[in-house]
Amino acid sequence: MSRTPRERARQQTMADIVVIGRKHLATDGAAALSLRAVARDLGVVSSAVYRYVANRDELLTLLLVDAYTELGEEVDEAVNRVGSDDYAGQFRALSLAVRGWALREPARYGLLFGSPVPGYHAPSEQTTTPGTRVIGSLTRIFTQAYRAGALREHDLPVGPEMSGQLSADVQAVRTEMTLDIPDHLVARGVLVWAALFGAVNFEVFGQYGPDTFSAPEELFEHHLTALAGLIGLQ
Repeated sequence: MSRTPRERARQQTMADIVVIGRKHLATDGAAALSLRAVARDLGVVSSAVYRYVANRDELLTLLLVDAYTELGEEVDEAVNRVGSDDYAGQFRALSLAVRGWALREPARYGLLFGSPVPGYHAPSEQTTTPGTRVIGSLTRIFTQAYRAGALREHDLPVGPEMSGQLSADVQAVRTEMTLDIPDHLVARGVLVWAALFGAVNFEVFGQYGPDTFSAPEELFEHHLTALAGLIGLQ
């Protein structure tokens, strides 16, 4: 069903608000976002913008969903360009897509994976689905590789036994994400996930220091090879 002119105008205004919000996020930071400033750049009085976005927290949520969605789409496109049975290649494509987007959009990446914004709590009903797209893609790669016998799990060193609580937590993760891989691979997958984003965080936020690594892309490739081996991808 086609939208009415009023609906199209509202959709365009919402899109403009998000674009302006992105710019203010990059220049002022998440904690300093101001609807008054957004209204000024939009060319309307401050009271008018509240018809579209109720407050700063709602603007932050819009920006979160927007960023999660764009990152998820870029990751999916990168993974889909790799052969369906090349699981190591898919993992590499996913990881490089995350790094590439993060370096291109450091402020938006920081909103997603940096320090929490004081006083803001993301509404799970709006952010959980877009926010889990990348980890969903990662778990699909690992699960499909396991089903195809492409995870050399028998070559992996034996890890520590899980406590009762940790085992219960892993079981809950398996149930929630409908995973059919063994518990020890779930735990390793969590480590790969954390290490991947940790490596990206260190680079985006300058945690290595300015002169430590002159070829960060080579360091990242080295990390990817190590992480693929950690889960048994060859």
